[in-house]
Amino acid sequence: MDSRIFSYINSASPSSMDGPLAGKSFVIQPNMSVRDWPTNAGSKALEGFIPLETATAIERIQTKAGHIVGSTLMPEFGFGLHADTAAEAISGRHCDVALVTDLMGESRSIACKTDAFGFKPSYGIVSRFGLIGLVPSMEAFGLVSTSLPDIICALEAMVGPDDRDTSMVEGDIPDFSQVGSTRDRVQRIGVIRESVAPLSGEETKDFNESLKYLEGMGAQIEDVSMPDYRLFRLVHNLVGATEASSSAGKYDGVRYGHRVAESGNWNEMYIKSRAESFGVLVKSYLFQGAYFQFEKFSAFQDACRIRRRLVEQMDAFFDQVDLIASPLPKIKTSESTGSGTLKEVYDAFERSLSPNVTGQPCLCVPGSLRRGGGQQVSIQLSGRFLDDERLLSYASLLTAEM
Repeated sequence: MDSRIFSYINSASPSSMDGPLAGKSFVIQPNMSVRDWPTNAGSKALEGFIPLETATAIERIQTKAGHIVGSTLMPEFGFGLHADTAAEAISGRHCDVALVTDLMGESRSIACKTDAFGFKPSYGIVSRFGLIGLVPSMEAFGLVSTSLPDIICALEAMVGPDDRDTSMVEGDIPDFSQVGSTRDRVQRIGVIRESVAPLSGEETKDFNESLKYLEGMGAQIEDVSMPDYRLFRLVHNLVGATEASSSAGKYDGVRYGHRVAESGNWNEMYIKSRAESFGVLVKSYLFQGAYFQFEKFSAFQDACRIRRRLVEQMDAFFDQVDLIASPLPKIKTSESTGSGTLKEVYDAFERSLSPNVTGQPCLCVPGSLRRGGGQQVSIQLSGRFLDDERLLSYASLLTAEM
C-alpha cells in the first residue's frame, strides 16, 4: 500500500465470514471512526485522537463482511478536496468503494475526476454517528466506485435507524434491495436553466451531448426555471460557516487533540491551542461563522428561512419531472486548494452544492456512460428527497446499456 495515499493501513486480513459484502474492499477517511484507529479528521485539532467506538455506517459494512483497507488522506474536516487521496485509491484499484465526506459535493467531484459513480444519499438515511464533521445538517457519507452495483450493495448495508443519531429520518426509508424494479418510472428529466447558464461553450456542448444520450434512452428533457438557484451558494456558505463555528467549539485542547506545550494560564492555553489547531481555510470559515453565530445571528435565521424556501421549490419540481439533471464540471487541482480563499473553494463547488442544502439524493454519472468520455463535464442526476431507489434504478438502466 502507498503511504502517499493512506494515512493508516489496516493490518488485519479480510473477514472469512459470508455476507453480501464479502470480497469487497473499502477505504474511508480519517474522520470516520474505527475503534483503535487514528482518527484526526485531517486536522491538527485532533492529533493523537483514537476513538473508542466504530461509526455505525462502518460497523454495518464490517458486519456484512466488507473489508476496510485503511484511511486515505483528506482535507481538514472534509472541507473541499485539498490533499484528498480518495481519487487515487479508486484509480489505483486499492478498493472497490471509497467512503468520502460529502459536504459540498466532494464525492461527486472525485467521481467526475476518476470517471466513476459518486453518490450522496438522502440526508438522514445513513447514520452519521462516528462521522467527525463540520456542518452537521449538510454533510453525509458519500460513496465513490466504478461499479454502481457495489455502491447499491454498500448502501443496503449502511442504511437504517440508529438511536445514536438524532438527525435520522423517521418512517419509511428507501429499500435498496428493490433497486432495478422501477426502471420504467423515469420519463421526464428536468434541467434547471440557471444551473447551465454559467457554463463555458465547451462545457455546454459536453452537457448537451449527455442530455442527448438520455433522450436516446427514452427520457423527455424539460427546461425548468428557478430564479432563486443562485441563493444555494449563499445559504450553504452562511449556514455552513455558522454550524462549523458551533461544531468546532469542542476542540479546546482540554479533553483531547492538540494542546500548546506552554501557556501562562488555562485561558491562554485555550486561545493558543485553537490558534494552532486549524488550517487557514477552515480557520477562515470558523471566523466567518463566529460572526454570524455571535454578532449577526439574524442573518443565520434568514438563511435558514431561505433554505426552507429552496427545499420547497426544489420539491415542487418533482410534481413536473422525475429527476433533475445538472452539469458537474471537473474541478481543477488549483481550484480545490486548502490554502486558498473561501471564495475560490465555493467557486469550484458552486454547481454541486444544492443537494447538500436540500438533502436530496444525487448521483454523478461518469462520462464513459456516453461512450467516449474525455469531456470536462459529467452529469448529476438528483431525485426527490427519499427517492434514492428510483434514482439508482434509472442509473442501473443506463449502466446496463453501456
